[in-house]
Amino acid sequence: MSYIELRHLRTLVALRDTGSLVEAAERVFLTQSALSHQLKDLETRLGASLFIRKTRPVRFTTAGKRLLKLADEVLPQVHGAELDLARLAGGESGRIYMAIECHSCFEWLLPAINEYREHWSDVELDIASGFHFEPLPALARGDLDLVVTADPVADLGLSYVPLFSYEAQLALATDHELASKPWIEPADLAGEVLITYPVDRSRLDIFTAFLEPAGVEPLRVRTAELTTMMIQLVASARGVCCLPNWALHEYRQRDFVVVKSLGEEGIWPTLYAAVRADQRDAPFIDGFIDVAKRTCFANLVGIVTADV
Repeated sequence: MSYIELRHLRTLVALRDTGSLVEAAERVFLTQSALSHQLKDLETRLGASLFIRKTRPVRFTTAGKRLLKLADEVLPQVHGAELDLARLAGGESGRIYMAIECHSCFEWLLPAINEYREHWSDVELDIASGFHFEPLPALARGDLDLVVTADPVADLGLSYVPLFSYEAQLALATDHELASKPWIEPADLAGEVLITYPVDRSRLDIFTAFLEPAGVEPLRVRTAELTTMMIQLVASARGVCCLPNWALHEYRQRDFVVVKSLGEEGIWPTLYAAVRADQRDAPFIDGFIDVAKRTCFANLVGIVTADV
């Protein structure tokens, strides 16, 4: 059985701060009799006196001073924890450990994170590095708190909040023979080197929504980690690549590449913020999604509201 309780520490602090039993009792909302009984009971448990009676201001014994030292260390920590728990219960604080399945999304994600931190300073926010795990199952397990993805997976207990839709477009060298076509057909890529990010083809729109339904394979697949590296390879006629329209806008404006739609209607994926269903309505989660949407529509060219 514990001899020392938080109420004892609070009572001793009140006694030290006020200097009298009467005023200390008022501060901790006890009668003087109840406070005296509480202190006497604690002294009996400890086998030591804590203060010298009938002195004003109250003088503490060595045992009393030791407990006051403990109170000064413990009570602020308890108070801080109580505030944190209250913020968590109210949805004002928490953790967002996120992963990004979209390589090119870092262009808008970092400004969104900076703005979010200005308004939600109590939220712990970090980004998982690397792509050597499955983010959505990790989110369902609780290892992550938010995943930016264009590939929702059902039956994981997750909620998918649409951020925006974008057109997946093909970038070609300015003198490429396909540059004069109004749009690209799947068969056009049968003889092309396709440059992609180093991820599984199941996460690449050009395969899942364009080439595979038509039964077409590119001549070869080459990977590059960075968007700028992909564009450099395309501009130097080393291959073609598929990227979001907003990621290609700057390079198109500067005539580094020619950009074409995939098919007459184009391919329009939707980017989502995936969260666990039990956290969907948490204000700190909703706040991040709102900031992300606002940042995207303020800065990205060619995106549209998701029609879902």
